[in-house]
Amino acid sequence: MTAAVEVEAPQIIDGLSAEVYHADKTSISSSGLRALLNPGCPAQFRYDRDHPQAPKREFDLGNAVHAAVLGEGHDIVEITEFADYKKADARALRDEAYAAGKVPLLPKEKAQVDAMAKAVREHPLAGPLFAPGSGIAERSIYWTDPATGVRCRVRPDWLKQLPGTTLCVDLKTTTDANPEACSKAIESYSYHQQGALYIDGVQAAGLAPEGARFFYVFQSKKAPYLITVRELADQDQDIGRARNERALRIYAECLANDEWPDWTGPVDTIPQIGIPTWATLRQAEEFLK
Repeated sequence: MTAAVEVEAPQIIDGLSAEVYHADKTSISSSGLRALLNPGCPAQFRYDRDHPQAPKREFDLGNAVHAAVLGEGHDIVEITEFADYKKADARALRDEAYAAGKVPLLPKEKAQVDAMAKAVREHPLAGPLFAPGSGIAERSIYWTDPATGVRCRVRPDWLKQLPGTTLCVDLKTTTDANPEACSKAIESYSYHQQGALYIDGVQAAGLAPEGARFFYVFQSKKAPYLITVRELADQDQDIGRARNERALRIYAECLANDEWPDWTGPVDTIPQIGIPTWATLRQAEEFLK
């Protein structure tokens, strides 16, 4: 396949704002690659990329915890004058913070963020991983996928170079940090694609000459803000990389033809649809004996 974009050398950028990073249309990120595959599709990816959504309150807590733990990220604005957003003046302060690219927090939310950051710092596994001065936060890395010519980008939460290996550490706030729930989240949100792409990116940029490893730090948003730290399994990393490779081929083809199909694509006949395979097998066994 011919290159979909001009081939460029790897690039490492420190201090790039999150807004500029996420708005870049000359490269594709892990979230973009995931959006191209089922249950997403190129048509939805293209629309969402060209029509970015306004800030959502459900992301405020996670963004604030990231900033508190990593020392980088969104600026925080504490709205000390109000306990909620019922009054118009409170909503005006909130919207003013959003317009400035900052994260507004009510006093009770700021207290929660501080408690969550404290829990991370005191955790026996997460604390050392995020020890201040031991890594670099929010480093933007760009490289060109050699198979498709597509420009890729990653932005590890925390990049920690140790003798013999480089660690990519990703902090995720969640409603449930139980290991089983974390495993389901990896499958549901294709986080294994993220892990594989981050490893490939830091290696392509020359930041992991002896290899890289990817760690998740899941933290519950419910007190006492329990934490699960896990490394991405090798087999799941391979699956994630294979998914990325397919998504990159899809993206390269869409760019080359300027066509962004939905789930069905061009067909001459109406396809059939049925219930999920597992349900078909169960009901066939029960009713088609």
